[in-house]
This record gives sequence, structure tokens and C-alpha cells, in this order.
Amino acid sequence: MRPWSWAWNAALRTVRGVHPALAAPDDGWASAHLRDAERGLYLAMDPRDRDHAVRVARELLRTHPGAPAVAVRGALLHDVGKSRRRYRVDERILVHLVRAAPPPAEPPRRGLAGARQTAAHHAAYGAEMIRAAGGSARVAELVARHDDPPADDVHARWIHEADRGT
Repeated sequence: MRPWSWAWNAALRTVRGVHPALAAPDDGWASAHLRDAERGLYLAMDPRDRDHAVRVARELLRTHPGAPAVAVRGALLHDVGKSRRRYRVDERILVHLVRAAPPPAEPPRRGLAGARQTAAHHAAYGAEMIRAAGGSARVAELVARHDDPPADDVHARWIHEADRGT
């Protein structure tokens, strides 16, 4: 069972999703931490996802003040794979309610199946997007691993923990 903090944070993210004006990503702060190829990917994300990304990166720095820049960049881009699909709050909510097995990563699907596909495979999509844009291989690896970090990847674990805490 997930902790109450997760439920509270999920509720806050849902409210921000329904009311996009409440999302206020600090794009200047994020841009200062990203390399050029990564910055373009970040800025192409929906403002609600950028707001979440900044919150995750700041939580990572709060809990691990000495975190290397590559971990902060991974935190800022951990959900970039979701930008393959237009942000639709109704789909994002339904994805969490529908517990069916997700479709395979390819080919891209439409409708709720596509939303479930994106949610399930966004880490792999994001890693590929980072590589294709010429971003850091290590940032791509952190993004790929952030949802299910291996025990030996401390930075991916930190991103995972920060994501769960925001």
C-alpha cells in the first residue's frame, strides 16, 4: 500500500492537471541546469509536466544536496517521454484507474490504449528522445531507469524517490 503522502501528492497533481493555470514551472531554473539538447526537450513538455519535473528535481536536491548535475538533469527529464502524446487530464486519470495490462511499446495506439501505452513506456520513450536529440547517455539511462531503478543505480533511485515524494 502506498503512503498517505503519495495520495496527497497525487491529489495535488490532479488539481494542477485540471486547472493548468496552477502549474507554474520555473523554466529559468530548469534551463540553467540543462544542456542545449536537453533544454529543447524539456521546453517541449506540457507546462504541467514541467512543473512536476521542477518539483522532482528540487526534491532530489533537498534530500541529496550534493547530487551531481546529471541526476538533476535526469530528474528534470524523467517524464519527457509523456510528451510524445498531448496532455489530456481525463486520460491521465483513467490510466491510473484502469489496471489492465498495457499495450506493447509500438506501434503507437490511439485513445485510452495509447494513454496506457505512454504511461507504461514513457521512461523508454524519454530515453530514446534524449539520445535522438544528442543528449547525455547517462541522463537517458537515468530516465529509462527512474520508474524501476536497479539497486546498483543510486541516482536512478534518488529520482524515483523524489518522484514519489512530489
